[in-house]
Amino acid sequence: MNAIIITAVWGIVMMFGGVFFKQKSSPKYWAIAGLILAIIANGFELIKQKSLFSFDLKDMLAFNSFNLTFIAVVLFCTLLLFLLNGRDIEKVGNNVSEYFALIFFVLCGVSIAATYNTLLTLFLGIEILSIPLYILTGSDKRNLKSNEAALKYFLMGSFSTGILLMGIAFLYGGNPVAPSFYISSISIGVGKMPVMMAIGLVFILIAMAFKVSAAPFHFWAPDVYDGAPTVFTSFMATIVKAAGFIAFIRLFSNAFGTALNQWQILITVIIAATLLIGNLTAVFQQSVKRMLAYSSIAQAGFMLFAVFALNEFSKEGIILYTAAYSLATIGLFAILIKMSDYTIDGFNGLAKQQPVLAFTATLFLLSLTGIPLTAGFQAKLYMLIAAVKDGHQNWLVIFAVLCAAISAYYYFKIIQAIYFKESNISATQNWDVTPAFKILLILTAVLIVALGIFPTLLTDWLHYSL
Repeated sequence: MNAIIITAVWGIVMMFGGVFFKQKSSPKYWAIAGLILAIIANGFELIKQKSLFSFDLKDMLAFNSFNLTFIAVVLFCTLLLFLLNGRDIEKVGNNVSEYFALIFFVLCGVSIAATYNTLLTLFLGIEILSIPLYILTGSDKRNLKSNEAALKYFLMGSFSTGILLMGIAFLYGGNPVAPSFYISSISIGVGKMPVMMAIGLVFILIAMAFKVSAAPFHFWAPDVYDGAPTVFTSFMATIVKAAGFIAFIRLFSNAFGTALNQWQILITVIIAATLLIGNLTAVFQQSVKRMLAYSSIAQAGFMLFAVFALNEFSKEGIILYTAAYSLATIGLFAILIKMSDYTIDGFNGLAKQQPVLAFTATLFLLSLTGIPLTAGFQAKLYMLIAAVKDGHQNWLVIFAVLCAAISAYYYFKIIQAIYFKESNISATQNWDVTPAFKILLILTAVLIVALGIFPTLLTDWLHYSL
């Protein structure tokens, strides 16, 4: 509850503070202060299992170690984004305070989407995090690609929201026990599934697949990620995507878990299509930004194993995957923003001009690939173990490993360009790289290795209780 209230209030503070901030850099420092406050408050709630605010929520929100740990990871990764790319947010346009305000509203929606207990609060959480993103996507008004991406994102997001509402209506009206929006009251799996409930389940599955850019409902993601300002693409591809998966897991675990055998085959098809399409299309991309957009689709395929299995390993795995994927992607996008050329050739000879950026970018790419001793390896391993323990569709595990091998090809193309190709970067290029930026990148890389060696540093919090 602490994170929801503080992010919402701080978003309002940032929105109205834009009138009073004299310097363009002031909103960044206020935003960092607000995030630190939210992290401390959420940590207090996680440790003490007690909120600072007392409201009668009518059981519409539920807080436990799982969702509070996820919120802690999300807030920390957003803080890292602000520290690495705060100056880049300032360069997007003149409405800097409003950009930060919108990000805080997104975080409020993320917190609701992670803790909802009814279909109504699920809808509210999804919409609160989606609507500010439509604005952030089109925030670079001078760029036609940004305007096009915002329109496409708005239309596709509205379409998926309509499908979500239709699914909620079918679930509410088709409940054989008593109509209810509480996810614990949805009686799917008790006896034969009613037709209306089955239709509602499929509609919600499609809507959530849209939100997490899972194939075949992924077609909006590459254009939106490519057209949005890069710093906001970094946020969308990590924090927002992870929130969609937590909402996905919470709904299917609590509402549809007893009917797992009846809908698991649908998830199987979506996982296979997502892994295949995401990896194969990423292979042919020359723009690193667009390649990362397609690779994020492939990463979604692995994250869907958490929905497929719905066991203890899947919960630990999705939290670890959120941290590993977010840290590596935010770090890699932070380096990409500093580049004058977003193509793979733009990374040629980077090791000679910027060895720190080259080394950390390599480690981020290794983690995204799933190389041992990185957090990405542990995250993928947890997901595969979760699928194996489920005991169904073991061929899918082998297929996922083969797709991970394909991903090594396009990730390693960048590493090859960094270390083994002649530089085409001008020696006079202004990198705008400060010592603090390099230190933050190194700390991010160290954290990725630490989680790769000791994943329990994070996963143990899921079982924390006083």
